[in-house]
Amino acid sequence: RIARATFSNRLRSVRSLHEPKLAVVGNWREPPNASKPLPRLRYPDAVNLIFRTILRMIRSRYSSKLHMTDVGRMDFRVVPTDIDVLGHMNNGVYFSIMDLGRIDLMIRAGAWKALRAKGWYPVMANETMSFRKSLDLWKKYTLETRLVGYDGKAVYVEQRFVVDGEIYASAMTRARFLKSTGGTVPVAELAQLLGADAATHEPPAWVSAWA
Repeated sequence: RIARATFSNRLRSVRSLHEPKLAVVGNWREPPNASKPLPRLRYPDAVNLIFRTILRMIRSRYSSKLHMTDVGRMDFRVVPTDIDVLGHMNNGVYFSIMDLGRIDLMIRAGAWKALRAKGWYPVMANETMSFRKSLDLWKKYTLETRLVGYDGKAVYVEQRFVVDGEIYASAMTRARFLKSTGGTVPVAELAQLLGADAATHEPPAWVSAWA
């Protein structure tokens, strides 16, 4: 028994020499060098997204006009820079594509130009998404974007990824608008600029509870 205990103590000592000591931060434990910055990497995905955003913004300017309460639709195809190691669209890419849908709706409704003139811009406060089916490489899909409603502080937009009429993924977003001079844009002023009545566009009960 004494020999077994001595061997166990030696084994723990050897392990302690090779295992990094963990620093406790709140309820998380992490190695002491975890805060060291990672080496800079170049991501072609980011470059692809920048050019895709610019291209889509140009196309939106010449697309059919919409009202902010209309449903905006954009057609996409899953390209190699969208997929992960499993061969389907990475979950993070969905949120980047959703940005394009909201920008498209604002441009086609004339809100984008009006917002920029006032120095107002949106920031995302909450996002939630449900995935039903995977979007595989080269799959064509349509992104649908519609304004759901307002509350006292934010704007709610629903977005769906649709293939041949079937919903593959759906999301609800909550955004606030800020002023370039500082402060938050009151929702009543924002709704007036967008040509909508905030009082008649309340979000569904489950959305209010989620927010």
